[in-house]
Amino acid sequence: MSVPGSRGALGIRALTRSTSLTPACCCVRSFSVLNRPPPKYPGHVPLTFVERGALAVGSAVGSLLNPRRGDLIAALGEATATPYFIYRLRDAMLSDPTGRRILRDRPRITSENLPLPYLRSLPENSVGRTYAAWLDREGVSPDTRDNVQYIDDEECAYVMQRYRECHDFYHAVTGLPVFVEGELALKAFEFLNTVIPMTGLSLFASVRLKPAEKERFFSLHLPWAVRAGLKSKELINVYWEEVLEKNVDELRGELNIEAPPDLREIRKMIRQQKKKREKEEQMSR
Repeated sequence: MSVPGSRGALGIRALTRSTSLTPACCCVRSFSVLNRPPPKYPGHVPLTFVERGALAVGSAVGSLLNPRRGDLIAALGEATATPYFIYRLRDAMLSDPTGRRILRDRPRITSENLPLPYLRSLPENSVGRTYAAWLDREGVSPDTRDNVQYIDDEECAYVMQRYRECHDFYHAVTGLPVFVEGELALKAFEFLNTVIPMTGLSLFASVRLKPAEKERFFSLHLPWAVRAGLKSKELINVYWEEVLEKNVDELRGELNIEAPPDLREIRKMIRQQKKKREKEEQMSR
C-alpha cells in the first residue's frame, strides 16, 4: 500500500533535482572567440581551430616575405606543432633519461643563466666557448627568443621553449652562420632531427636565394642536412648547461653530427676569386 503523498513528494524531489541541474548544463559553452578559456600558464593565448589555422597561414606567408621576422617564424612553429608534433618531441624527451631531467628541472637559456664572460673564459674549443664565440661573431643574444604563447599543454609549451632557446647551440656546434643559406641548412637538419613542421616549411624560403646560392645549397648543404639529421641523436635531449666544458668535437662525435661544409670559408673563397677576376680584367684592358 502506498503512503499518501509519497508519489507527490518523490515527484517534487525529482523535479527539484532536474531543475537544479538545468542551469549548470546551460552554462556549459563551447570554446569560441567570445568564450575563450582562461590561460594555462603565464602568457598563454588559447586559440580556436580556425584561429590556429589563420595564424599558421598568415605567419607562413609573412615569414616567407620577410625571413627576418622572428616573431612570425615563432608563431608558425607553434601553430603547426600541435596537436601531434610537439607531443612527439615531448615523448622523445620522456623516453630519454637526460630528457626527463630537463623536463623536471626546466632550465632556461638566458644571458643571466649563462653569463658570456664565464663562457668566454672556458677552454679553447669547448662547447661553452664555441657557443660564446658564435654569439659574438653573429651579433646574437640568447635573450631575443620569444616566449611560447599558442601551445595549450603547459609541459609541451616548455618543450617548444627549450627547442627555441637551444637553436643557437645547434648553430654553434655545426658552425652554420645566421644568413639565409646557413639558416636553411640548419632548418633542414632540425626538421629531420625534431620533425617540427615549421623547420621543414622554412625551406620554401630557398626561392629567395640567388642562383649561385641555390645551387650551392642543394648540392652541398641540403645533402649534409639529410645525412646529419637522419643519423644524429635527438638534440632536444642534450643538457647544454652540463656540457659547456666538453670539447665540441667530442660532443659532435657523441651526437653523430658531421661538420657541414664551411659556408663562411666558401663565400670567402668566392669573393677572393671574384676580386682576382676583376683585377685580371682591369690589367688586360
